[in-house]
Formats: sequence, structure tokens, C-alpha cells
Amino acid sequence: MKKRPPFDTLHEECGVFGIFGGHEIPPAQAVYYGLYALQHRGQESCGIAVNDQGVLSVHRAMGLVSEVFDDSTLRAFPGQAAIGHVLYSTAGGSLVQNCQPLLMRYAKGRLAIAHNGNLTNAETVRKELAKGGAIFRTTIDSEVIAHVIAQERLTSGSIEQAVVRMMSRIRGAYSLLVMSPRKLVAARDPFGFRPLVIGRLGDAYVIASETCALDAVNAQFLRDVEPGEVIVVDTAGLHSIRAHCGEHSQRLCVFEYIYFARPDSTLDGVRVHAARLRAGALLAREHPVKADLVTGVPDSGLDAAIGYARESGIPFELCFVRNNYVGRTFIKPEQSEREASIHIKLNVLRQAVAGKRLIMVDDSIVRGSTSANIIRALKQAGAKEVHVRISSPPLHWPCYFGTDIPTREELTSNHHTVEELCKVIGADSLGFLSCASLYPLVGTQERTFCDACFTGEYPIPLEEIDGNFLSLQIS
Repeated sequence: MKKRPPFDTLHEECGVFGIFGGHEIPPAQAVYYGLYALQHRGQESCGIAVNDQGVLSVHRAMGLVSEVFDDSTLRAFPGQAAIGHVLYSTAGGSLVQNCQPLLMRYAKGRLAIAHNGNLTNAETVRKELAKGGAIFRTTIDSEVIAHVIAQERLTSGSIEQAVVRMMSRIRGAYSLLVMSPRKLVAARDPFGFRPLVIGRLGDAYVIASETCALDAVNAQFLRDVEPGEVIVVDTAGLHSIRAHCGEHSQRLCVFEYIYFARPDSTLDGVRVHAARLRAGALLAREHPVKADLVTGVPDSGLDAAIGYARESGIPFELCFVRNNYVGRTFIKPEQSEREASIHIKLNVLRQAVAGKRLIMVDDSIVRGSTSANIIRALKQAGAKEVHVRISSPPLHWPCYFGTDIPTREELTSNHHTVEELCKVIGADSLGFLSCASLYPLVGTQERTFCDACFTGEYPIPLEEIDGNFLSLQIS
């Protein structure tokens, strides 16, 4: 694991998409459309691996899906099954060799793997494998998983049994696709930290990180992959292995509902758009304020802002124009360049805000610089007051399960009270969603989600997490 880059927004580290069988659409093309729908989950790199009559091949590179693939590339990838991956990498990890899917040759043949999440015992397992002669070509957890599967396959009767055995050796977050010459295997960790869904497209089965990717290829949503479940798809159809189901209580990352997932997705039975509307309504009840209009920071704050407006009775209005053509290469780590990027990415509608008291809704505050820059732009455009409402609780703890949350030292909520932070960012008032409101946000009375970044209550005890991993994340 590497230290996090100094950005002021959160990132989810990847998305996966796989398809087996069918004649409605070539598999590589289906994966291309699926990855396009999952581009919000990662913009650093992408790749597609294809199975053509038992021969596995892969094309992967740094860049967006539209930059890496074109018609000629996809036409050169015929096959009967395919898996794909989009990645947001941590600092030090933006290397072409870390692009996925990974393609591995081992004693039993070949396999391709695409993985979303972080392992919490990756360093320990990596050292054990290296002592046994394993050679690593990347710095990512996914290669650790691939080596364990390859090792277990030597004494297992099938690739799916190797995956089941692998799940007994690794810990942490993983929504996983494994493609062998004859099968597509999917697995979700026993906590269900990251989403994974199953769809049907004619005779083909589709597995993806979110339902919006199923919609992109017109696949019918069947169900979510259950925490701990292994799904096997081959010429005989789809079947399930539940050896690890029920080992732990479900802990889907609550930020999937607040920010990461696309609003048109449904995760574990919860519609993301509806969850964000509830977040805004809950904010309005917890932190009411007199104002002339409610607005949201595009795109992540818009749904919650609409919910706030409906609950409060204060009109909602768009106050920003977002430039959708600013690519990932524009995002720079230097502070001065980040400040300049605010004006390129978001432009204030002066006629909407001049002389008005605004409630500005956003999903989170990490370091605070982005919020400060946006508030400054609103007031320069004539806003009389800017009241900030955040549709999540304050961030206090790092994440070990695939969310790019920085160290405790870098999180501004660990250095300021809410009142102090309000002054730092230049807001007229500031309110965060309470941790108690996460339950109605998700629509449950039980903790079926992971909220450790807010509470420090980790589903996996810190003493069970690799020491080297912790040292990079806790200051």
C-alpha cells in the first residue's frame, strides 16, 4: 500500500464488469459499455481480458475507457467471455503494470483477475508467497489474490474451489472476478464491503459492481451477490457456493450510498438516489436555517440538496455550471493548481446567487480546501450568506477497505471543531449529518453498513490488520 495523494475529494478505487456467453453482443463490446458506466469508480486506468475458445488475452493501459479502447481494438477481441476493470490508483501506484485485469500463467494454465477493494493482510500473505518462490510484478493486492488462487488450484478440483479456499486465507474487502479458460467466477468478501450484482442478457450472465452497468448493456438485474458468496458461470449455467456466507454481519461501505455509486444504481436492495434524498431530508431536520434557496455541489451533492429543499420548503436551484470535459489529466496535486481547477470545473451562476442566502449541500469535507474555494467563489459572485450542509458525518478515521480516505493527520475534522471548521472554510454556518441518521439513510435499524471512517469502529479489529498497512494510514 502507498500513501494517499493530497487531493481534497474521496475516491473509490475501482469497478469490475464481466460477461459469459450469449450472442446479443460481443463480450468485449459489452464490457466496454459496462466499464463506461462504471467510469466514476476509477479514471486512472482500465482494461479488458477476453476468453476466445479457451485462449485468454488482455488489453490494458493508463487512461479513461474512451482513451484506451476504440472500435478497432474491440473488433480485435472476439470471444465467448470477458472481464474488465477501471482503476483509481493510490500515489505511487499509477503504473501500467498495476493496470487490471491481471493475466497470470501458472501450472494449471491461465487465469485473468479483476478486483475491487483492499486486503488487510496483503503484506503478510505476500511475504509468505515470496518465501515459497512466488514472483510479483505489481504492487497491488490483486496479484496477491491471483497467486493464492493459483497455489490453491494445484490441490483443488476446480478453479471455483480454489477461490473458496483463497477466501479462507485473505482478509479485507474484495469484489472479485476470475476468468479461466472455461469459467467465469465471482466472489464477494464475507463482510460485503464492496457491491457486486448479477444480471442476465439473453443467454449470457453479467456480473458488475453496480446495476447501472447492467443497464448500460440492457441486462436484466437478477440479484446482488451475497457477502461470502462465490458465483460460477460456465456452459451449464450459473450456480452458487455459499461456504463463506454468514461468517460476518454485512458491512457494505456506507459511502457507496452517500457518494461513490451512481444515483441510478440499486445496491443491496437500496436505491442510491432515494438514499441521497433521505440524507438531504435528514440534514434539513437536524440543521435547519433560514435561506432563500438550496443548491448542491455537482454532481455528488445534488440529490441530497433536492432532499433538503423538499423537506425544508426552501426552493432548490442550480447555482453551478459543471464543465464535463475536464479530464483526469487536469487534476493536479499542487495546491495552487487545485484552486485554479475549481474555476475551470465549476462556474457560479451569478444571476442565481447574487444577494441570496444560500444553503450549499455537499457529500463530505476531507481537507476543506475545496469547500473553501467554492464558498469564496459564491461570495465573490454576490452570495449574501453561504450555509454549508454535509450529507455525511465528519471524517475522523482512515479506511482500510478500498476508499481513498487519508491519514488521521490529514483529515481536517481531527484538527477543528465544527465551529472552527466553519470559520476555516468561510461558511456562515456548517452542519454535518449525524451518525445516527445513517440508519434511516440506508433504511435499516441494524448496522448493515461500515461507518468506521466516521466512528473508528472497524468490522475487522486493527490488531488483525497488517502492521505495515496501518503505519502508512494512521499518524
